[in-house]
Formats: sequence, structure tokens, C-alpha cells
Amino acid sequence: MKKSASSSPFHARNRHQGEYDFAALTAAHPPLAAKVRPNGYGVQSIDFADADAVMLLNQALIKLFYGIDWQLAPGSLCPPVPGRADYLHYLADLLALDNHGVIPTVDVLDIGCGANCIYPLIGAAEYGWRFTGTEIDEAAIKAANRIVAANPGLARQIRLRRQKNSDAVLSGVVSKTEFFHAVMCNPPFHASAEEAAAGSQRKVRNLGLDKNAPLNFGGQHNELWCVGGEKAFVGKMIGESVALGRQVIWFTSLVSRKENLATLEKQLKALDVAEVRVVNMAQGQKQSRFLAWSFMPAAQRTKGLSR
Repeated sequence: MKKSASSSPFHARNRHQGEYDFAALTAAHPPLAAKVRPNGYGVQSIDFADADAVMLLNQALIKLFYGIDWQLAPGSLCPPVPGRADYLHYLADLLALDNHGVIPTVDVLDIGCGANCIYPLIGAAEYGWRFTGTEIDEAAIKAANRIVAANPGLARQIRLRRQKNSDAVLSGVVSKTEFFHAVMCNPPFHASAEEAAAGSQRKVRNLGLDKNAPLNFGGQHNELWCVGGEKAFVGKMIGESVALGRQVIWFTSLVSRKENLATLEKQLKALDVAEVRVVNMAQGQKQSRFLAWSFMPAAQRTKGLSR
């Protein structure tokens, strides 16, 4: 039985409501069929501890709902498509608040787009937004560009650029003449390689797997961890955003650990920001949120969205 949209943990506009329709998904992406079988309740499903099965499921989702051929590079992070879509929908709501309730067509800067390029792909398909994705890893940029090139039309909406300074977040990737309506970011979660490894082992235990079993997600080191973790990364992003305060309407970043919000909000209050918002998102058992800040007053934001 499908859940009603009102009971769904996802945003109301999220296409991924209710149970997976595996008949439609396998029709859209036939390789998935080999991984679909009845679960313990006799319902068609996949083994979510199987990395290949999870990859094929997400490829099928993005093909069925967005018409995108999504071939990921080996070892790259395989993000869950439904949850990633939610960030974009809630960001659209935030932008609509400054545009008389209408979701605008905008230019978005995606910090750390990764080899999967997931936010630009969904945002371009769902809202017709234009994206500039940044990434420090050259191999990831090449992999993301292959995805864009494999889907006719996306090259007009998505462009990617290398962040050559591994110690910077925003600095060096925005020219003095550029203007973005929004910045989005999914920062590295862990503070060290050891912490990332420990987190991986916890996931293995929670899934009831052997400690040597492969995980059902990938990810390179810069996608999973950075020195100081997400608090340090977003803190650096906040500091660098000051110089771009007149070129960006809304800066936003996911904040996975709720306990990090107090420090980050305190940092923002010490700056000349016009508004700070915490946008809460609930995705099943997982509680998520993004932090948003703008140096522009409301009237200026409204004017900027007409650009």
C-alpha cells in the first residue's frame, strides 16, 4: 500500500512519495530487475545492504522521475536521490518567500558537487535552474562532466569548475561579475579519516553485516571528511561568504549535527547579516536541516530575484 502524500516524511513536491514502484523502476532501468526479489513480508524490494542494488535503485529513480542517465564513477558517493531532492524543494520554498510566493528560475552555486553531480541534475530537471558546480577533485569534475555530456540539454544548464585551493570553500570560484541567487552545500560530515571509518563500521553493525562487508555507499575522502568536520567547513564557508555578500542572495548549507547550529549561528550573529534561517527537513527517521543566511534585506532580495 502506498502512503498518502500527507503522511510522507518528504516535502510535498518531492516525487518520491510512498513505497517504491519496482515495476515502473525496472521498466525505466532494466538492470535493476536482477536485484529485485520479495522481502520477508513478501513485498518486492532489494537488499539495501547490497551496494550494487542500491546503486541500481538510485539510477532507476533518477531515470524514471527525471529522465537522466546517471552513470557513476567507481568508488564515488552514491547519494539517496529522494533525500537529495528534498534540499532542493525546501530551497525553492525559501526563494519563493522573497518572490511573492512564486518559485523563481535561478542561478545556483553548488559547493562540492562531487562526481555524482546530484543537486545540479535534479535542480535542472525539476525547476529549470542553472547550476555552477565546484569541486576540488579533478577526477570528480571529469566524472560529473561525463554525466552532463551524456544527457542532451544539460550542458546548457550545468557548468562545472575546479576549486584549485583545497583550503578554500567559496574563495576563488566566483568572479567579481557573477551573481548567484543561492549557494548550496552538503559539507563533509566527519572530522577525520578515523572518524569516517568508525562511522562506516557503525553502519555495518546496524545493517547486521560482517565487518568486512562492503558498504552500500561509496565516497572519496573529501566527500566524507575534512579537518574539523562539518562545523569547521561551514564555519569557513560563513567567513568567506562576507566578501560575496552583494553577489549572492542566500547562502545555504546542510548541517547534519544539530549540536553544531549554536556555534554557527553565533558566528553569523557577529557578522553584518540581514537574516538567518534554519530550515528543518524530516526524512523518515532522519532529521535534517539546512542553515541559510543573507546579507541582503528582504526588499533587496526580492529585487535580486528579478535579475
